[in-house]
Amino acid sequence: MKRLHRLLRILLVVTRYRLDTFVPREHLPLWARILLALGPWTLMPAPKRPRGERLRCALIELGPIYVKFGQILSTRLDLLPEDLATELARLQDDVPPFDPAEAERIISRSLKRPANEVFARFDREPLASASVAQVHSARLHSGEEVVIKIVRPGIARVIEKDIALMLWVARGIERYWEEGPRLHPVEVVQDYHHTLLDELDMQREAANTSQIRRNFENSDLIYLPKVYWDYTRPQMMVMERIHGIPISDVKTLRARGVDMKVLAERGVEIFFTQVFRDSFFHADMHPGNIFVDASIPERPRYIAIDCGIVGTLNDEDQSYLARNLLAFFKRDYRRVAELHIESGWVPETTRVQEFEAAIRTVCEPIFEKPLKDISFGYFLLRLFQTARRFNMEVQPQLVLLQKTLLNIEGLGRQLYPELDLWQTAHPFLERWMRERIAPRGLLENMREHLPEWLHSTPEVPQALWEALNQVRRLDSLNRETRTAVAVLAEQQTRQRLQQKRLWQATALLALAGWLLTGPALPVVLPAETPWLVALTGGWLLFRPERKHD
Repeated sequence: MKRLHRLLRILLVVTRYRLDTFVPREHLPLWARILLALGPWTLMPAPKRPRGERLRCALIELGPIYVKFGQILSTRLDLLPEDLATELARLQDDVPPFDPAEAERIISRSLKRPANEVFARFDREPLASASVAQVHSARLHSGEEVVIKIVRPGIARVIEKDIALMLWVARGIERYWEEGPRLHPVEVVQDYHHTLLDELDMQREAANTSQIRRNFENSDLIYLPKVYWDYTRPQMMVMERIHGIPISDVKTLRARGVDMKVLAERGVEIFFTQVFRDSFFHADMHPGNIFVDASIPERPRYIAIDCGIVGTLNDEDQSYLARNLLAFFKRDYRRVAELHIESGWVPETTRVQEFEAAIRTVCEPIFEKPLKDISFGYFLLRLFQTARRFNMEVQPQLVLLQKTLLNIEGLGRQLYPELDLWQTAHPFLERWMRERIAPRGLLENMREHLPEWLHSTPEVPQALWEALNQVRRLDSLNRETRTAVAVLAEQQTRQRLQQKRLWQATALLALAGWLLTGPALPVVLPAETPWLVALTGGWLLFRPERKHD
């Protein structure tokens, strides 16, 4: 009933803002065009407001999951018309705020003291308001300027309702659509659910912020604010207040003389550094979460906030991803096909030659363009469409990475339309692979695992002794097994011989009986013949059994 209620509410919002007018009907199958033409939304006149504003308001009304979707779309100027992208950019930090009195109640409940006692100054007017949380500025009694990020009250219930509906739809897709099992829709929704729940935990976000801050502690690429742990709780986080230019304010960045090419390329470098060096990356890098320190215009530094969503990759995924990208750069389609099979992303029964030919068909027309004109998002879309024919399964652990990479590309091209993502990433990946297999990289790996090996060293003799005993027991068991098999074989041979003698004896005794009771013997046979035959049969039947018969 709850799912049905939520579905009806979504249909009501779609109808109110006439979102059906956004769908390109000419590309839809006939049944979908008929559904759109006969739907209840056709009874409502289209609002007179601009379409971008209608879409933004609809996403806000639908809730945080849909606002997140709009935030992602807002960075893709290559996929959206300018009016839609501009309007959706307002979703980054222009969501209606909740009551400041409620914010004060959450602070007092979390810290067991009134907000005006905890802070020397608390600004009731929100500094920013987003889909999941709201930010207020304040000052500590020690004098530091800080910001307080507070989770929206009741947001968890809204998310649970939306996720329940999405899971219901995902299970239907997995059960009734032949492509469903390959796409793992339920697993993808569950991963997204965990991601959103993590984002609601301010202590987890604070820990993520501290980790990325430590990873780039001595770097001039990116800065993350300091976390004040004494004031951080599950529903609120207090951190250093930073000052920078919003990365979406391109006009101000240009006026300050910022090198936009360097800024865009540094964004790509930050992403690949987090993925391949740290295996811990900020996975929500939309414009509302990124600022720029323009104090050195020729070497601008990023400032990142909102680390509620992070992604990680294991060593195997890192290696396969890097080698796949490098193979694409070199147009080594055979290697790309082999890596997909080796990694298990496509079935091992896939014919390499056919998969290679399909990948080449997709990639060659794209690579004939200048690299700066190639959209990585479009490239991935075409590649996945091709791989689908070979039953490529969706890799849930890579979904977050793909989404983040698309965000980075969209943001980079918003800053510098000539951005060549491939040229920026290629040398980084080659350097990473060289370091990974070079002697220094191997030594670093040994150094990393040496404490674990040394810790296990006292147990090695005992482990060896137990292994040798197991080998001895196995050898003894093998000897016993071989003996038992030999005995069984000998018994079977003896039984076959006994059966053979029984049949021979029976036949001879029957022949003797027939000779004694039947017609007269031929003259060539002596009169004692029947008795000799009977005696032979009796001897076969009752003779003592010999061991080697």
